[in-house]
Amino acid sequence: MSMIIDGKAVSAKVKENVRDEIAELKKKGITAGLAVIIVGDDPASKVYVRNKKLACEFCGIDSYEYALPAETTQDELISLVKKLNADERVDGILCQLPLPEHIDEKAVIDNISPDKDVDAFHPVNVGRIMIGDYRFLPCTPAGVMELIASTGVEVKGKECVVVGRSNIVGKPMAMLLLHNSGTVTVCHSKTKDLAEHCRKADILVAAVGVPKLITGDMIKDGAVVIDVGVNRLENGKLCGDVDFESAKEKASYITPVPGGVGPMTIAMLMKNTLAAAKMKAAE
Repeated sequence: MSMIIDGKAVSAKVKENVRDEIAELKKKGITAGLAVIIVGDDPASKVYVRNKKLACEFCGIDSYEYALPAETTQDELISLVKKLNADERVDGILCQLPLPEHIDEKAVIDNISPDKDVDAFHPVNVGRIMIGDYRFLPCTPAGVMELIASTGVEVKGKECVVVGRSNIVGKPMAMLLLHNSGTVTVCHSKTKDLAEHCRKADILVAAVGVPKLITGDMIKDGAVVIDVGVNRLENGKLCGDVDFESAKEKASYITPVPGGVGPMTIAMLMKNTLAAAKMKAAE
């Protein structure tokens, strides 16, 4: 029977540490500010933005919200981004995804200053992650690393399997495990015999967006299982990419959905905003 990794508890510790550091910066006259842009009325995005605002309040980070109508043009959005790039109050800029279909997400991300790109999506920051010389880490993969660390299990020398190859989670997740000296396999929709690869994993990260794809018989005895997936079933309940009930019988540690990786993403955003403020103060 596995130990449940409590993402809420781990994220609370991260935010408390950020709050303490922000308080120390304020004593020196340094403030941290996060600008969050949301375009349109996507309900899930609204929830995320509200949670980010609450996290900023807890940590002592100034929060600037820009809620734009769905018909906002790409040029108008990029104009706002450039304005925030030049705003001294703003240390981090986050543009909530997904954007409406008529806006090119890549064009918007490319216009965010790499120094304020607290999502770590800009090509400059992606390249820095590749070579291991990073200033910010993508929030979800960074959160996963914190959860693994909380178990006391060392990544070095472990067989690590990442299921999913997205730019936001899968690819950077593989790089972070590699930077920590894990031996990494990345699986995806074209992988032959996914189960065979998963059974080799000492550390298994599922981030593919397919409900209950990973079942207990695909998991090595004693593996650490991190479930990044968030899927809504027909009955309205949330579930991950891992079949929790069967997987918990095999794993040594496992994250639940919800309450596992989710809370970590916002906590790591706070940590990145703190890093941006410290970086600016050091200039």
